[in-house]
Amino acid sequence: MLTKTPHLFDEATAVTAGDSRWQGRTSPDYWAFVGPFGGCTAATILRALMQHPQRAGDPLALTVNYCAPVAEGVFDLDVRLVKANRSSQHWSVEMTQGGGEVATLATAVFAERRPSWSHQPADFPGAVPFEQLRSYPKLAMTWANQYDFRFAEGEPKFSGSAAKEPSSAYSKMWIADRVPRKLDALSLMSMSDAFFGRVFHARHELVPFGTVSLTTYFHADAADLDAEDTTRVLATADAKTFHKSYGDQHGELWSPSGRLLATTTQIAYFKA
Repeated sequence: MLTKTPHLFDEATAVTAGDSRWQGRTSPDYWAFVGPFGGCTAATILRALMQHPQRAGDPLALTVNYCAPVAEGVFDLDVRLVKANRSSQHWSVEMTQGGGEVATLATAVFAERRPSWSHQPADFPGAVPFEQLRSYPKLAMTWANQYDFRFAEGEPKFSGSAAKEPSSAYSKMWIADRVPRKLDALSLMSMSDAFFGRVFHARHELVPFGTVSLTTYFHADAADLDAEDTTRVLATADAKTFHKSYGDQHGELWSPSGRLLATTTQIAYFKA
């Protein structure tokens, strides 16, 4: 019997349990400009929480503050259950390297989801089917090449210099692991940070850029995601403002069936 090869994403987000301190390692397969891809870091933190023996429920929200650059190599995760009640848990996670200062600070909420009244006011954005769109070309950043991006609207056009007039920061695209992997909370977390910087779309050029703070809200639990049985999401992202070196981003991640799986917001630094 052949042994199934672990997916690169699962290898990149693997953690080893300790008492209160867990350990992981950066992956060259999910590298950005000067450090690990923030979505992979967030997913690694979420994995540690989901594997924690005290964890109850499914992820409801995760906020990650990227405080300092993360160097290549091993890192520690100090995981702490701050408060728990009958229906929810509040967690804190600090990432450090070599006993140094905190490089990444995260807070998370887990909740027991129970049957209730349901209503989705948001409209499914719809798009040309995944199979009818071409894959976006590979880039120098290894993390981006782990995903199959297929733009339905707002494909970035890099001209090498800033556009004379800013373009729309909106984009709509399918996102899937280039090597297919069934969607779960971990991949949903990572994909919520897989949008290209909104400033790149607006200026038509790559500029120094980095996420400062990212929050993702989960609108589906493990049973919901298992029922969707998909390997891709239809994602939209836009920005409201760019001002004095910082810009926002807000995004939505949908299942092909039209279910809103997650929403995300972030504030990012740029130099332009």
